Amino acid sequence: MADVETPRTGGLRRSLSVWQAIGLSVALMAPSMAANINPQATAGTVGRAVPLAFLLAAVGVLLVAYGFVRLCQHFQHAGSVYAFVGATLGPRAGLFSGFGLLGTYCFYGVVTASATGIFGTAFLQEVGIWPNPPAWGPFVLVALALVGAFLLTVVPAKRGTSVLLTVEGVTVALILVIVAVVLVRLLGGSTPDEGTFAGGSFTLDVFSVAPGTDVSAVFLGVVFGFLSFAGFEAAATLGEEARNPRRDIPRAILGTALFGGVYFVVVTAVEMMAFGTDDAGVAAFAASPSLLGDIGTAYIGSWIGDLITLGAAISAFGCCLACVVGASRLVFAFARDTAGEGRSTSGLAAVNREGAPARAALAATVVMALIVLVSALFFGAEAGDTFFWSGTIGTLILLVAYVLTTVGAIRLVFVQRRMPHVPMWQVVVPVAALVVLGYTIVRNVFPYPAYADGAPFWFPVVAGVWLLAGLVAVLAVPAVARRAGRALMAAELGDREPVGT
Repeated sequence: MADVETPRTGGLRRSLSVWQAIGLSVALMAPSMAANINPQATAGTVGRAVPLAFLLAAVGVLLVAYGFVRLCQHFQHAGSVYAFVGATLGPRAGLFSGFGLLGTYCFYGVVTASATGIFGTAFLQEVGIWPNPPAWGPFVLVALALVGAFLLTVVPAKRGTSVLLTVEGVTVALILVIVAVVLVRLLGGSTPDEGTFAGGSFTLDVFSVAPGTDVSAVFLGVVFGFLSFAGFEAAATLGEEARNPRRDIPRAILGTALFGGVYFVVVTAVEMMAFGTDDAGVAAFAASPSLLGDIGTAYIGSWIGDLITLGAAISAFGCCLACVVGASRLVFAFARDTAGEGRSTSGLAAVNREGAPARAALAATVVMALIVLVSALFFGAEAGDTFFWSGTIGTLILLVAYVLTTVGAIRLVFVQRRMPHVPMWQVVVPVAALVVLGYTIVRNVFPYPAYADGAPFWFPVVAGVWLLAGLVAVLAVPAVARRAGRALMAAELGDREPVGT
């Protein structure tokens, strides 16, 4: 396809390279932020076996990525799983799964905006700019992150994704340098002599469950592994904006998943080894507000903590921007495909002069802001609460969307044989993905999990309510599903190109 900005149905322009598609997926995955704040929640469930939980999550993500890769070779649509599932399992299932993914991106927008507030406030406090921030202080930065993400979303995606990849790349490079230095010290036995990290040592025990820990509990921790990887599929929402979508989007998705798998397993292993695998080390690991910041300070120097904290804040903001980008493309696709005659380029389906769905971006940002406001005003949540709550809810919803996408890939490739060049034996890959996803979902609902103090988790309930709302809406308005079905069929028939292996 020519290297020009060609408009597509609805006004989106084909202007993005494979690296810019990778930029969106990497930014939404936010590896530098995720490695700094997500593993603590996993440690509370699986103890020292945090890297094992992330390894299982990596395997699950790579299995799921297979379905996304195959579907992206066949379909190019801004609606991502909405289009994939809608074209393979029917428009109602597509709208339902797309609504689920929209919920995930909105909740993850809250997660990442909250992380921006947490890390940003911590940085300002550490350098003395804001010595004693009030409890509501991080929410100031949360609001700024959401506003800034919206403003950057309405410029052409080409600029935004390039910025995302650059920011995240610099931060990840710094983290890898720190991890390498710490690993060398662990291998040489040169760990701190006293304090929190005195028990640090190189050991492969981090890939085993400690005595007394239920092995099945690892799958409770896997949720935060999936949270860390979530976003690897975000490039799929750029199917109508990539120059060569059948080649570039699958490469971006698979490349991001592979990178994330190696990165998170290695980094979490070094983090846990640095703290130590005994009870005291695991407790300090779980209580750390900034894993890499604390490790960098102890193993390298106090100045490194400030750099890591600032890098994590920037990474979190980049991820927030990616969430708004992904959510806006979904809202845009819904509005365009379900609009009545003559209205497919107005309202939420409109694009600005730069070819960006500005109204859809505003709608997505407002939803994220409302989640923050309701959590803070009615439930007394602080930024750490909105991070943890929204992360768990968004991931549970995402797992359901992954299941439907994987089923759709099985039907397209192996039942309908729409891609006859794919050998039948490869069906074991998506089937294995369903096993991992299914068990993870079931284990997070049965037996119904509880906090350490016995209070029940309400996260599965909220996730279920979001999905139920989508299901009721789809079933209550069948005309919307019919219009979506016609739009998906027209998009597929009007955009066919030879597919390679």
